[in-house]
Amino acid sequence: MSDDPRTGSILVIPVLGIPEVREGDDLAALVADHATDVRDGDVLVVSSKIVSKSEGRVVAGDDRFAAIRSETVRVVAERGPTQIVQTRHGFVMAAAGVDASNVEPGRLLLLPLDSDESARRLRRGVTERLGVRVGVVVTDTFGRPWRLGQTDLAIGAAGVRVVEEHRGRVDAYGNELVVTAPAHADEIAGAAELVKGKSAQVPVAVVRGLAALVTDEDGPGVRALVRSAEDDMFRLGAREARREALRLPVATEPLADVAVDADQVRRALSGLADTTAEPAGMTAEPGTPGRWGAVEVTEARVLKPILDALGLPSSVPVLVIVHVRADGEAGRTDVLLGAGGLRERLVRSCVVEGLACQWVPAEAAGEAVRHVLPAGAEPVGALAIGTGRNAAQNPAENGARKAAERAAQNAR
Repeated sequence: MSDDPRTGSILVIPVLGIPEVREGDDLAALVADHATDVRDGDVLVVSSKIVSKSEGRVVAGDDRFAAIRSETVRVVAERGPTQIVQTRHGFVMAAAGVDASNVEPGRLLLLPLDSDESARRLRRGVTERLGVRVGVVVTDTFGRPWRLGQTDLAIGAAGVRVVEEHRGRVDAYGNELVVTAPAHADEIAGAAELVKGKSAQVPVAVVRGLAALVTDEDGPGVRALVRSAEDDMFRLGAREARREALRLPVATEPLADVAVDADQVRRALSGLADTTAEPAGMTAEPGTPGRWGAVEVTEARVLKPILDALGLPSSVPVLVIVHVRADGEAGRTDVLLGAGGLRERLVRSCVVEGLACQWVPAEAAGEAVRHVLPAGAEPVGALAIGTGRNAAQNPAENGARKAAERAAQNAR
């Protein structure tokens, strides 16, 4: 490739000869002294390790777990000794970025306190010394939740368009782009890693050919890439999400006459997946004859008269009738406990899916629902699923419901 790449090409150049960095070293001066051919529009890509060393983010000690805890604001998942955590910066990564490589034995390296500010300082220093307009990206190594292996991502940036929103544009075929938003800072970090390597002690690279991404202002930095809690569908690991779901309150509430998402209802009822079809839009969980079970009533011509009789909103899409079929009193307690467990599981599943449910006890539901039950079954109660009145009146304040939806997504 030529030294001056044509449009559409980039050149990635390792910066060689940078010595071991110590606390207090002028990193901008070191980079400027060794990156002798930096031009307007280049992007300097700098390993966070030398940034941390220059800022004194090296601690003594062999207790790596204590160091990880000090840098952690939230544990996302842990399996054995491996911890995936969220750092003070908002990054979700293994071991909070605490590293024992490329540092003296008995020492641990922490991430910069504010890697965006580190990038801004480095950019100012290099610009003052070399008189060129550059961007700066500070990088560290991350694993990926869906793929094996690690790659470098941006943890700090200045003077670089870190992400570009393409929503509303059209592709070459005229299709509107809906979710396309290239994370340019991460792409640059990965490209630079190809020449920096993990053990070659080349902590800086120059990426040339991306002048269109270099900005006059420092910009928002990598903070713009951190996904908010509200938009994070993978905020917990699978096991941790299940634990969180177990802590959700198991309660019922009056329903509002508001339509609900059919997919949410379907997921909430997935606990009754092993069912057999029965007439009139009903399915039953047969269990063991003489035990407990449930009937789902979904077909409008069967469901509406029951809803009217029970005084429930007509928007309720499904009624789950929990019943028992006990032969004699000897096993009745166990049967009722099983039915109660089914009710609790259904209520919790509704909470996880962001739905509300209203429980109608047997005394009120008995005659209205008895005709849809299997022969010999006695109703314990009916669970109507829909939208709670509180959620309908205060949708913006329904944070617990949103958290439950995130937990449900993580657990799948």
